[in-house]
Amino acid sequence: MPTVGVTLSASGQSTDVLLLPGEYSSTTNPELLHDLLTSSSASLAQSPGFGNSSSVSLPLTVSLEPGLAIYPQALYGGQGSYSSLPTSPVVNASISLTASSLALPGNVWAAISAGSNSRVILWNSVPDVSQLPESASGALSLLNMQSSSCSPPCSGSGVCSASGTCTCPSGFTGSSCETCASGFFGPKCEACPSGCTSCDDGISGSGRCLAPIVTDPPSSCNCINGECGSNGQCTCLTGWTAASNGTACAQCASGFFLDSTGNCEICQLGCAQCADGTGDCITCKSGFTQDANDRTKCDATTQTTSSGTACPDGSFSNGSDCEPCSPLCQTCTGSTSNDCVICGSGSYSFNGSCVQTSSSGVCQGSNLIANNNKHECDTCGPKCTSCGISNFNVASTIDQAQCTGCLPGYVLSQGKCVESCPSGTFLSPQDNLTCTACDSSCTSCAGSANFCLTCANNLLASDGQCVNSCPSNTFSSSGSCVSCHPDCATCSGGSFNQCTSCNKALPVPTSGRCLPTCSQSQFFDTTSSTCQSCDGSCSSCSGSGPNNCLACSSSSQVLRGGTCVSANCSSGSSVVPGLGVCLSELVATQASGTSAGSPLPSITGISTPISTTTRQPLQWWEILLMALGCAFIFVLFLICWRRRARKQRAKDTAKFATAKSLDRKTNWLVRFGEKLFGHTPSQPRPDSDEIALWKLRAAEEARHNREMEKLVGAYEYSRAGSSRAPSPLPSLYDHKHYAPEHDSHRLSGGSMYSAMTGIPRRGPEPRQPVKTNPLTSRFSSTTLGSSVHKKPSTKARDLTPAKPTDAEAYAASVRGESPEPRGSYWITPTSTGGSRNPFRK
Repeated sequence: MPTVGVTLSASGQSTDVLLLPGEYSSTTNPELLHDLLTSSSASLAQSPGFGNSSSVSLPLTVSLEPGLAIYPQALYGGQGSYSSLPTSPVVNASISLTASSLALPGNVWAAISAGSNSRVILWNSVPDVSQLPESASGALSLLNMQSSSCSPPCSGSGVCSASGTCTCPSGFTGSSCETCASGFFGPKCEACPSGCTSCDDGISGSGRCLAPIVTDPPSSCNCINGECGSNGQCTCLTGWTAASNGTACAQCASGFFLDSTGNCEICQLGCAQCADGTGDCITCKSGFTQDANDRTKCDATTQTTSSGTACPDGSFSNGSDCEPCSPLCQTCTGSTSNDCVICGSGSYSFNGSCVQTSSSGVCQGSNLIANNNKHECDTCGPKCTSCGISNFNVASTIDQAQCTGCLPGYVLSQGKCVESCPSGTFLSPQDNLTCTACDSSCTSCAGSANFCLTCANNLLASDGQCVNSCPSNTFSSSGSCVSCHPDCATCSGGSFNQCTSCNKALPVPTSGRCLPTCSQSQFFDTTSSTCQSCDGSCSSCSGSGPNNCLACSSSSQVLRGGTCVSANCSSGSSVVPGLGVCLSELVATQASGTSAGSPLPSITGISTPISTTTRQPLQWWEILLMALGCAFIFVLFLICWRRRARKQRAKDTAKFATAKSLDRKTNWLVRFGEKLFGHTPSQPRPDSDEIALWKLRAAEEARHNREMEKLVGAYEYSRAGSSRAPSPLPSLYDHKHYAPEHDSHRLSGGSMYSAMTGIPRRGPEPRQPVKTNPLTSRFSSTTLGSSVHKKPSTKARDLTPAKPTDAEAYAASVRGESPEPRGSYWITPTSTGGSRNPFRK
């Protein structure tokens, strides 16, 4: 019985079900499977390689995880085992397979060794190993296994994962794991040697140390010419001090000057301060004067007695006599050794005293070197912590001094402290300080004098030796033989896509690369070292022809002895996708009409489909009818809305006509004709009596205004002194207080002030409140005329003149009096107590 897949069970169900790889949902037939899948107590029992979850979550996908499932019996029977994808490349190793059937997921290939064929690529599950072609039969061994999801394929140092990315081992990097990370070297990308900050790294590198680790370099404590202590403080070399910017040991101290080599030399004897570069003395010490011939020197003042006698060298003046100097002094200013100006032979001035030197010229109590020219102890040189002069004597010069120690980060080369060893030398591994010359056969070397990196006489350096031509698996570059990429057997360069031939682990040459496999429908022909297409009946194969198939391309065929033949599955079953075997071969079935000694058990629901209501998709004509129906409903809605709007508009028009007394009665036939044929132009309706009266009043007021304009104009003409005859009409504004600036108000309405005083107003007439009742004609006996009219109400109203108000009656009585004679403008009030003026009440 097969064990591939998962076993589904639920409490209350009569049997368990083995689910083969595939998709399952709540609508999956038959009824038994549906009940199991949807049961609240459903659980799964996984076979190796099919996950470890026991719960059921729909939809359920049953699939083999990326790897290889191995079964001891054919047709995936027996207790299986599972091997997952490797996390690191399988190199020169094989795993023996005791298997009668193999299961592979769709995106994984496995390289196996089978029989006479040392390398066969499996892309599909094998239900029966005995049915493989003869070239792939025999004992099986697993050589390699990877996912086929990576594009481009991984290099030989990487492993393609199921997610489609290359998994790189430690030390490797790149999208295809094709190169070494920084600090790693060689085909296996090993770490650089300990004690090195950098080495000859890279996948073609040798791993030699290029820069050893420097302990406590000056830069670690913000120092330049000094040594950093454990407490983080910098101890300066003699002659150096801190700069103004705070950097330690960055400028020369007082009494020293910076020479052309970058070293702080001591100034000449007697000089307190000297100039950088030249050493010329700027300030001499007390008792010294600058030498007239050598500006770098300061000469001691001549010792004289009180009588004026000059004391010779080796003596000094005590006032009255010359006394001898100390035996340690050549010249002096006193009797002790501390009073020496120039020290005696074999001793040198140091901090005001004369000291002796060692055989190498090093001053006692210091790391300074004796300078016979200056007669004092001087500094060794740039970056030197100690120095010496071989066979030192009084004739030795400072230029003969050789550094014996350097600041951290510097190396010794020919007695000088430099940053790196020059060409033709190498750093001695014994002390990591001294640069040693290479052998004469090498132009450059490393580690030892005879391990050549480049060779003389046009030879090529290969693994430290000088050869005439590069060996196999290397290529020539800059005078040395460099190893090919580990994917290549031979190459033209160091990259993984510069291979010219391939090794057995990656036998397939493709565009300069060496790959492990051809495509699924091809096989690798070892004779021509090319990929050849499989027969059309094969989805994968181990050789040419129809009898070397490893899997069949047709879903209706199965593999028999390396040949794809018709499956002829019984009981109406078919070939299970991904397994390459008929379903009838995996389960026990009994054809109808046949009898057996032991009938199969009857299981309820195994052949009963579930009842589900499936919603059929709409046909195109149904969709069209629905769209047309929606459009019709929309148009109908628009028509109804427009009709309602028109009715509402007609109602509003009727209301307006009624309010304006404009509506005319028409029967329904006329209205129907107007709607059918449209309104025809009609003659203007005659005005109503009220409108005619309003128009008449407006015309009368306009005529009155014109007459008043003429009257005022005639008056102005007579006042201007014109030669024309004066107007026969009486003057309206004949008064001595009249001013021309009042002309702008001559068209004003009647003024109550002027009527009472007879004097025209000197300012504009104040605006009167707007009357709410419509104005009637100025010729009416009930009101005053006005140039401002309010449109009469459109409503029907009584045309009988209204009773005048008190103000209107008074104004009418005033206007009705006979005019005063010309020149009589003043009204002499006789009694105001009984005035009928309503504005005085």
